[in-house]
Amino acid sequence: MANTVRIKRSTGSSAPTSLANAELAFAEGNEIGYIGIGTGGAGGTATTINKAFGKGAFFDKDTVRSANAVLSGPTTGSDAAPTFRALVAADIPSIAHTKISDFDAGVRTNRLDQMTAPTSSVSFNSQTITNVADPVNAQDAATKGFVEATAQGLDVKDSCVAATTANITISTALNSGDTLDGVTLADNDRVLVKDQNTSSQNGIYVVGSSPAKKKKKADGADAAGIFTFVEQGTVNADNGFVCTSNKGSAVTGTNNLTFAQFSGAGQVTAGDGLDKSGNTLSLDIKSNGGLVIESTEIAVDLAASSITGTLAVSDGGTGATSASAARTALGLAIGTDVEPHSDKLTELATMSQSTADALADLSASEVQILDGATVSTAELNRVDATSSIQTQLDAKQPLDAQLTELATMGANTASALADLTQSEVQILDGATVTTAQLNRVDATSSIQTQLDAKQAADADLTALSSCQSGAAAALALLTSTEVAILDGATLTTAELNILDGVTSTATELNIMDGNTSATSTTLAAADRLVMNDAGTMKQVALSDLVTFLEDESASNFNIDGGTY
Repeated sequence: MANTVRIKRSTGSSAPTSLANAELAFAEGNEIGYIGIGTGGAGGTATTINKAFGKGAFFDKDTVRSANAVLSGPTTGSDAAPTFRALVAADIPSIAHTKISDFDAGVRTNRLDQMTAPTSSVSFNSQTITNVADPVNAQDAATKGFVEATAQGLDVKDSCVAATTANITISTALNSGDTLDGVTLADNDRVLVKDQNTSSQNGIYVVGSSPAKKKKKADGADAAGIFTFVEQGTVNADNGFVCTSNKGSAVTGTNNLTFAQFSGAGQVTAGDGLDKSGNTLSLDIKSNGGLVIESTEIAVDLAASSITGTLAVSDGGTGATSASAARTALGLAIGTDVEPHSDKLTELATMSQSTADALADLSASEVQILDGATVSTAELNRVDATSSIQTQLDAKQPLDAQLTELATMGANTASALADLTQSEVQILDGATVTTAQLNRVDATSSIQTQLDAKQAADADLTALSSCQSGAAAALALLTSTEVAILDGATLTTAELNILDGVTSTATELNIMDGNTSATSTTLAAADRLVMNDAGTMKQVALSDLVTFLEDESASNFNIDGGTY
């Protein structure tokens, strides 16, 4: 059996992380072989691992390459495999075409229409394009012959930004920043001046800031036939104007120049029944003859002040031009056919229909009742009654001041009075008691019985009646023994307030109350006694007491024989 030599391998596509010097390895995933280079210490571990063979390590001849591709090798110092990429301009060196004359000849045989359309302006270096066909479409280039045939008799000038609409002051109205026909002028703007009172000032001007403006004369000395378009403006936008001055005498700035609109709305003027604003004509028949448009028909507006003549009665008119003649023509004689004017009739005309009907029903006798009457409306209203007034008066109570006063009482009070008997009313007759005194009779039972049950008046009880509810309840809980403790006590409020804030229990306080039991305990230095320190009760440690006693100068005690 033949001997087999094998190297390290991996089924993945990653390079080995560690190899010995000159040791080989192969990655089956990417089909690349690797070799360890350099000795890195113990065991001969390689310092670097490089690609040594296999696919991608060197030029790969197995992969199919696209046409017009160039082999791109790795950059200096890189171990990347060479690759193919598409050609770029830099891949073709600059070679004088004399060396490839056949290439120059091949280019010359191609037509312009075979080349890609340009994406920017094409310069012909001031050369002429010859043998061009006349334009057909809007964007076709125009030949010289075509333009001349179109502009016969016109000397076309560059367009103007704006044009005047009335006389202006040349020295102040054509400066940069001025407004003309709604257009704000700027430096180098061309302006057509055509409406000057002094016609020699008409012409084309160029706006500037220094100088403020300058005159732009026509080419040559003759301005006749010059033509220009106006680009902007409220009135003159998109209109063309031509100089109509006679040839031979039309010199800009010298002779009188006139300009006529050549395109746009032209010199159309608003005739009778028409209004013109800029290039817009509108119909206004009403203000110019009394005609108005109603639906699809023309009708006469009789309110128009300019209408003359008369319209026959048979045609719906009056056949007259004055009010008097009209009444005569219509058979409306005042006093005969028409009631003469009266302010009273005018006032009566405002009454309602029901009022008018009521007046119409009055007889002559009824009307005469009011004739000469001096009664007022308020007095007349007193007659308004449901029955005979005298009968109603006889049934009334005579006027009495006391009854008037009683009429103001409340309903419940009146009912109560009505329930009184004669004997009950007589009780009050001659009584001198006051309201306050009478109110004392208000009681739930016999007053004497209630008085007998009351406590006799006592100053001490009166004083106690002012105590708070909580204090009264507390006092009620005191026993006779507890009250006797306070009987004869001489302590002050300040002395009693000493107890305010004491938290000791009764048991703790009772320790001090007559405790005579003898006890024995082991004292310690930290045990404390209660002593009065300048009026303040303090807990004092026994050790402080010992210190005090040992200080003969302070305690006046002489204690010998050692320490505690």
